[in-house]
Amino acid sequence: MIVGLGVDLCNVERMRKSIRSDHFLKRVFHPEEIAYAFSKADPARHLAGSFAAREAFSKASSVSMYSIAFCGVWVERTENGPVLKVGKPVQDLIPGGKKGYPFLSISHDGEYAVAVVVIEANHEFLHFS
Repeated sequence: MIVGLGVDLCNVERMRKSIRSDHFLKRVFHPEEIAYAFSKADPARHLAGSFAAREAFSKASSVSMYSIAFCGVWVERTENGPVLKVGKPVQDLIPGGKKGYPFLSISHDGEYAVAVVVIEANHEFLHFS
């Protein structure tokens, strides 16, 4: 059963300007996300996708973006696609009716990245950190 749904759109150019600040980059993104993004030709594109994923998770889980933003939730890129990693402190903030497994999809088109998160109940949370 689906217990949460969230979507977010992030402008890549806005992210390109934001990541000029090393402070912003290191405060908002997990080292794994930074390493992945900077291994690509356009790091801002991938970081915009990660940021949109956080926002989408915030909407789906009803946990404030402030609690999520500072590495409480991050995106791991796997051979099977992107996976949300959710730290234990954030998991503890998720209301009971919104607990479940967060499925993630990220897409890019031109200067935009979009992410969709669907939380499905009756699945164990596999991403403890």
